[in-house]
Amino acid sequence: MDDLAEFKQTYFQECEELLVDLEGQLTALQDGETDDEILHAAFRAIHSIKGGAGAFGFAQLVGFAHVFETVLDQMREHQLETSTANVALLIRAGDILSDLVSAAQQDETLADDFGQDLLESLHELAGTEAGGDDDDDDDDPFGDVNDGPAEEAEPSVSAAARDIKIAFAPTPQLFHRANDPLILIRELKKFGSLETEVDSTRLPTLEDIEADGAYLTWRFTLHTPASVDDIRDVFEFVIDDCQLEVEEIGADPSTDTDSEKAAPVQEPGAGAKSGERPEDKTDESEANTASAENDARTKPERKADKAPRPQTPAESPSGNKAAADKKPPASIRVDLDRIDRLVNMVGELVITQAMLSEQIGQLTVEDQAGLLHGVETLELQMRELQESVMSIRAQPVKSVFSRMTRLVRELSCSLDKKAKLVITGETTEVDKTVIEELSDPLTHMIRNSMDHGLETPSEREQAGKPAEGTIQLSAEHRNGKIVIAVSDDGRGINREKVLKKAIEKGLTTPDARPSDDEIDNMILLPGFSTADQVSNVSGRGVGMDVVVRKIQNMGGRIGITSVPGQSSRFSLTLPLTLAVLDGMIIRVGSEFYIIPITSIVETQRPDDETIHQLASGGEVLAIRGGFIKLVHLARLFGCQRPASEEDDQLVVVVETGASGPIGLVVDELVGQQQVVIKSLESNYRRVQGVAGATILGNGMVALILDVDGVHSMSQQGNGSMIATRPTEMIEMPQDAVA
Repeated sequence: MDDLAEFKQTYFQECEELLVDLEGQLTALQDGETDDEILHAAFRAIHSIKGGAGAFGFAQLVGFAHVFETVLDQMREHQLETSTANVALLIRAGDILSDLVSAAQQDETLADDFGQDLLESLHELAGTEAGGDDDDDDDDPFGDVNDGPAEEAEPSVSAAARDIKIAFAPTPQLFHRANDPLILIRELKKFGSLETEVDSTRLPTLEDIEADGAYLTWRFTLHTPASVDDIRDVFEFVIDDCQLEVEEIGADPSTDTDSEKAAPVQEPGAGAKSGERPEDKTDESEANTASAENDARTKPERKADKAPRPQTPAESPSGNKAAADKKPPASIRVDLDRIDRLVNMVGELVITQAMLSEQIGQLTVEDQAGLLHGVETLELQMRELQESVMSIRAQPVKSVFSRMTRLVRELSCSLDKKAKLVITGETTEVDKTVIEELSDPLTHMIRNSMDHGLETPSEREQAGKPAEGTIQLSAEHRNGKIVIAVSDDGRGINREKVLKKAIEKGLTTPDARPSDDEIDNMILLPGFSTADQVSNVSGRGVGMDVVVRKIQNMGGRIGITSVPGQSSRFSLTLPLTLAVLDGMIIRVGSEFYIIPITSIVETQRPDDETIHQLASGGEVLAIRGGFIKLVHLARLFGCQRPASEEDDQLVVVVETGASGPIGLVVDELVGQQQVVIKSLESNYRRVQGVAGATILGNGMVALILDVDGVHSMSQQGNGSMIATRPTEMIEMPQDAVA
């Protein structure tokens, strides 16, 4: 087994995040944003990917990333323009880089010339020579020490130059993050004439040396016109993993003395020793490495009093203690399987707590006041524990949303359309299990908007619209759920064409008179397509029905609104988590069901005067000047009701996706309870009108209703009586739904 497997796994996890961030930064450049921080962020992403790749010996990845990094470095130094053509090249380079990372992760060997055309274009843009000294070779996997033309080793210095002293003491964490001090030395050399001293007094014997130890410290004198801040920027990537002091010699007479503070070394590797200075135009880093090896052999005595101690942010003259206190929160990586086990255990505790509450609920306060109080406290603590555990799995939807930018870009080229994607709410958090299921639905919805929604540039101009269309992708929390919407400013839904196609496919009858909403929802039916010809984008009747299936499997719903000639909007309403929910327990006959609290609008016990019979046999309830459809759950599910309850109706008004509110007729509201959601489909089979199952406090299995599915069943006039009556379902083992 590979001893580095664990470290590689962490590296590739970081690469996934870095590639997402890189694409976001490049997209911002493509949109015309000119903030230098965008280039800095993109450079940091490439730099981190390259550093880790060098540590693991991924030579092909290192070589490509190095040239990519060079181009970005020149852009952030304003030596290259962030023109449309240049940014387009970087975006293509990002795709190649992603492929190289994927190949390294899968331990696949790509052809030597993979991405060669693009690599040569990057070399041409950077003004470097492919295959020359700027390339990475086997002896220099980081490709940084010998970069650039020879004349750049000793840049000219103007008369206005100053001397700057730099004390640099890395910690082991710097090497853990695949950074290399030699790269920093090379960067410092670009600013002027550099004199280097290395202290190797803490370098142990070969028998005692640790591979990840930090034993060397450096002291530099740089003659340069650059400012102190410019020099500090060289260390921006490693500032948290080293001790650093940068000061101008003679800038403050009080500090320009020989009584300099020695650099403390809390990690192995600090001290100071005045080594031999290498000749001008000589690679000081290589010379000092050799010097370190010689010093280790002779075991010199420590001379710590000559090295200045890098000041911490709290001690720095600038008084930047507040900035030091504002450190990012510490984090660790945990396998998702461990979190899932934790979530499942919390679910079991929620069920156990509900059972205890059920058993103790019959006790009187006078007899067991302390016990009842303890159970109430336990319930509050369980809810807090459950919310805390679920928050661990919460992640921003940015990881999915960012992929859609590339999709829009590619479809714009293949469809010969101009479009931009506007993303809002990308920091909205939702359970990771929900995020993993969002990719396919969003892909199909974006493709639908690009192919069917947006017009061609000429069509848009004829309609008085900008040639470039806009697709908006948004996410927000609303009423305990997450609402994700995809909208466009295109032609809208051609309802006449949709209805014609539906009649041709036998999805409706020629004499049917469906409403606009019903016509809009026809595009969600399996096999439905209005494309005039089959292409690689659409026309095969596979697409939006996939969205419906996915969303229903997650217990969500989809809504469509469209204004012909102006816009279309698809909204997905999903639970924040697929693990638990707050539900209202209802009784229908002798059966118990759960209605999600977020779906409930209100409850009513209506008078006979407010219920009206329809010619079709259905009923509606008059409520606040309007009417809502009534759905009798007992009739729909085939539940037996006592004759005494036939006339005693309780209506729970719930909100559906596209059809507005409906009234569910039940017999009793038992009470609100937090329930653990278990998939019925994975343990039994998919059941229309049912989103999942749970175990109540009395140990009985109850079904969680999907209000949109219930409404659909009522429109079809059929019920799955056997499948939706818990007491008549096939026997399910307790641990299958617990």
